[in-house]
Amino acid sequence: MTENKVHNLLFAGTCPLCSGILSWFPLLALSGLPIAFQNHFPEKWIFMWVLAFAFYFGCKWLTLVRARINGVKGGLARSLGYLLLWPGMNAKRFMADSEVADTPATGEWLAAAFKFILGAIILWGVTPRIGETSTTLSAWTGMLGLTLMLHFGSFHLISLAWRSSGVVAEPIMRSPVTATSLSLFWSERWNRGFNQLAHDLVFRATYRRGGVSLGILLVFLVSGLVHDLIISLPAGALFGLPTAYFMIQGIGVLIERSHHGRRLGLKGGAKGWVFMCIFTVGPAYWLFHEPFVLNVILPFLKAIKAL
Repeated sequence: MTENKVHNLLFAGTCPLCSGILSWFPLLALSGLPIAFQNHFPEKWIFMWVLAFAFYFGCKWLTLVRARINGVKGGLARSLGYLLLWPGMNAKRFMADSEVADTPATGEWLAAAFKFILGAIILWGVTPRIGETSTTLSAWTGMLGLTLMLHFGSFHLISLAWRSSGVVAEPIMRSPVTATSLSLFWSERWNRGFNQLAHDLVFRATYRRGGVSLGILLVFLVSGLVHDLIISLPAGALFGLPTAYFMIQGIGVLIERSHHGRRLGLKGGAKGWVFMCIFTVGPAYWLFHEPFVLNVILPFLKAIKAL
């Protein structure tokens, strides 16, 4: 079977009902299977990673099919590259041949490699030393190292590789620590892949009917529920805390956008940065709560020899 025939079999079709089923079924099925068999996983951290990857690949398929339905072109190779070799969720830009990315500078390659190496040092060098005195602190340190390796290091290196070949694949992390407002942090700096997904599937579908404020709150509500699924379900406790964390973020964004927030200068500068830090870091314990840290993260760190 030729590439075009495979492509047409997977993505062609004009029936709205068939398109809807084709778009959403993999996400529901892939996410549902690990949940249905969760008691068969030997470790909670294995269940967490399987569920996270299942949900992730379901979202990738959903965004790709929706882009195809909306007329985005591209061959089978680019589609597989998007599904399997790129963590972002903007299928429209990734698949487009009309826009060519600029060749990354050497300094950006070095910066990405540095973040990856620093994360590895923290994960396997610093975390074990801290584990000798505090298991909770070592778990948080391990999560920091893992985040630097994956989200900031590996994903940036993947972005550079794609951009070197001309594909528009912007990094999903854009110096979030330098964001000077809470809305800037969540909309443009932190995990832009998930932000793109939430904007396309939730915000754009609701703000015209319920207004921008409702759209914002719904985006954070859905984000919280997704994180509860990936965090609280494997941990088996404290359901709702990750959702509460993200609802606090939504409330913070509304405060920032309000008349009083603008008068206080919360949308930029030093005040905006402090406001952002208070809301994102302050209640972080609700996001990565103790049962998740003890029952999922610590066993995972031991399994990869970081403790």
